[in-house]
Amino acid sequence: MSNKIIGIDLGGTTVKFAILTNEGEIQQKWSVLTDITDEGSHIVPAIIESINEQLERYHLSPNDFIGIGMGSPGTVDRTEGTVIGAYNLNWDKSQPVKQLIEEGTGISFAIDNDANVAALGERWKGAGENEEDIVFVTLGTGVGGGIIAGGRLIHGVAGAAGEIGHITVDPNGYKCTCGNIGCLETVASATGVVRLARDFSEVYAGDSKLKTAIDDGQLITAKDVFEFAKENDELAVRVIDKVAFYLGLACGNVANVLNPSTIVIGGGVSQAGAFLIDQIKTYFDQFTYPTIRKTTKIRLAELGNSAGVIGASSLIKKHKNGTL
Repeated sequence: MSNKIIGIDLGGTTVKFAILTNEGEIQQKWSVLTDITDEGSHIVPAIIESINEQLERYHLSPNDFIGIGMGSPGTVDRTEGTVIGAYNLNWDKSQPVKQLIEEGTGISFAIDNDANVAALGERWKGAGENEEDIVFVTLGTGVGGGIIAGGRLIHGVAGAAGEIGHITVDPNGYKCTCGNIGCLETVASATGVVRLARDFSEVYAGDSKLKTAIDDGQLITAKDVFEFAKENDELAVRVIDKVAFYLGLACGNVANVLNPSTIVIGGGVSQAGAFLIDQIKTYFDQFTYPTIRKTTKIRLAELGNSAGVIGASSLIKKHKNGTL
């Protein structure tokens, strides 16, 4: 009887895989490098090859699986199973992912946007605690998000719902890669934190290890800025306070509209942990009205790199139940 699911988290650097039980428990995990050369034409064949190799290694057949679920960057057509506009994969043209993977493995397939899939994972097995109304914000190279309302992912008419990174938080701010000005992504992503640190450093005149590092031409990262802030470096503290302000503003606006039970903060930047979450909560309370402050919590993500594969596996459960 089929009782296993394959979850795939497709990223610009690596493709993460897992074989999971129907209850979302990971049995095996592995990964392969993402080969984006030749317009990303090698990505799907490598996924198929890797799955088939693992099935042979563990003496499994397609009949052992309920299906394959995958999270992908870009604009996803869930019905057709295609992806377009995943520029970090060099996928400028529509990719028939579902068709190729089903033909190559003999296993049914479902797909959604990677941030949506991570939201499903955190809701099912992580900080969302299987609640019905969850917002997931992922802070990495960019800022993404996924919205679950009434237990269902919100996709929007063009599949673009949940793009929390493109909430305007500073109309006079930095230009975003989307073409707009002052998006959250420009100031709360890993690159945004560094951008703020460099700009703040230009006008800061006090003692600061962060400023010294920047002035010396060292390549600093968002992690460095957070570490300096935890050491009470005054410049770093000012930078992180501003990042928390922008995140609190954006999360407050989202919560005022949706009133989720939980906003989960994940992604690489969130590794700053409670140090960042506590500051976001301060500004969140400033920008929300009393009912929201009483009922919407902000939590740190719990699943780390496993959120994508776990959430992808839940696509199969939802697909089979007709609730995707």
